[in-house]
Amino acid sequence: MRTLALATALSLAAAPFAVAQTVPGDKPLLRELAGQVQPARQRADIARMVGFGTRHTLSDTRSDKRGIGAARRWVASEFERISADCGGKLTVATPSQTFTNNRVPTPTEVMDVLAIKKGTSDPERVIVISGHLDSRVTDVMNAKDDAPGANDDASGVAAVIEASRLLCKHDFPATLVFAALSGEEQGLLGGKVLADYAVSQGWRVEANLNNDIVGNSEGIGGVRDNAHVRVFSEGTRTTESAEEANRRRYNGGEVDSPSRNLARFMDRVADEYLTNFDVVMVYRTDRFGRGGDQVEMLRAGFPAVRVTEAQEHYHRQHQDLRTEKGVKYGDTIDGVDFDYLAQVTRLNVLTMASLAMAPAPPTGVEISGQVSPDTTVKWKPSADAAAYRVWWRGTTEPQWRYARPAGPEGSVTLKGVNIDDWFFGVSAVSKDGWESPVVFPGAAGTFERRPPETKPQG
Repeated sequence: MRTLALATALSLAAAPFAVAQTVPGDKPLLRELAGQVQPARQRADIARMVGFGTRHTLSDTRSDKRGIGAARRWVASEFERISADCGGKLTVATPSQTFTNNRVPTPTEVMDVLAIKKGTSDPERVIVISGHLDSRVTDVMNAKDDAPGANDDASGVAAVIEASRLLCKHDFPATLVFAALSGEEQGLLGGKVLADYAVSQGWRVEANLNNDIVGNSEGIGGVRDNAHVRVFSEGTRTTESAEEANRRRYNGGEVDSPSRNLARFMDRVADEYLTNFDVVMVYRTDRFGRGGDQVEMLRAGFPAVRVTEAQEHYHRQHQDLRTEKGVKYGDTIDGVDFDYLAQVTRLNVLTMASLAMAPAPPTGVEISGQVSPDTTVKWKPSADAAAYRVWWRGTTEPQWRYARPAGPEGSVTLKGVNIDDWFFGVSAVSKDGWESPVVFPGAAGTFERRPPETKPQG
């Protein structure tokens, strides 16, 4: 009875202004975009990439028919063609760096291919979708044998290209970047090229959606799942300082990095706009003991997630093409489920559009209310937000549960909501109802770039 009374009291305290989390208002643009993804077009893109034989980072760069060089030039030409079809709204860039490491024995240029659609009113705010173009077989140093890389990761690049086709036809306040990366299999090198380029350009990267292995729906043993996709996100910021970590350990924030709240945003988009397709949030930066290019974006201080199929088929990853004891190995195009890939692509396209149309996530979010029955939430008002929404949830709940609309003033006091028992956040809302991800208070949750600490020299 005591437990029931406590639960009732909490519910009544929140009831006057609490609602279950929903997306405010249906957006016809998102419905339109979801219906435009074409699986057949993505099949053609992957077939073209597989046709280069190998796309290993150390493979031929001069041939027009085989190797990573030919593949990169094809992607660049495809972006140029797409730009021509939508009025020249894409700018193609090819940032590169030269690397040497244990997987790159001699100095080798690693080049990314980017298509950039500049935002109309907030062009320094940037939303990135990425996939890696390079492929490999069993021996990570084998740059000669065929490495089709149909799913790992031509599927991710196909999602990037299809997203560019659809989104370049619309204008958004924020800038969109479509990125085909190289060097992932040799040490996440393309991710570093992208991160360094973003820093050098002064981009305020709000989100990097890294799509790596997103086209297969069948796991080993025949288990099929075409209704879910995993979104991996770090719980605490890679770049948090020792002081920030101490504050976070005491007050909370272990599951509320900007990357984690980006994953929640994607789950919310899927729930509202996709049929029979849901996001499974995985509370890890990546799969256990493995990595992807989003790690380099996190190291640079930018929010980033990894998007990966629900059922991986390990006979089709990092394998020489062969058949042993009746088992076929190799990452070939017949292992790609194009209807499933289309669903993953829809999730990315709708997420990018939603983020780019919404105001920037709030900054300066703070909470106070110790030794008080009420909680005050504050933030810095911005010119691009018409209103805000204050969110809260139980400290063991995965998704934001309650919300209260707020005006542009930058402060709300939640009467009867005790600061000790809830996690809090704020989202920004445009005048036409587009809403940003929720921002958790303090350094733990801010979407502003937090560069890595640099130690003093000497």
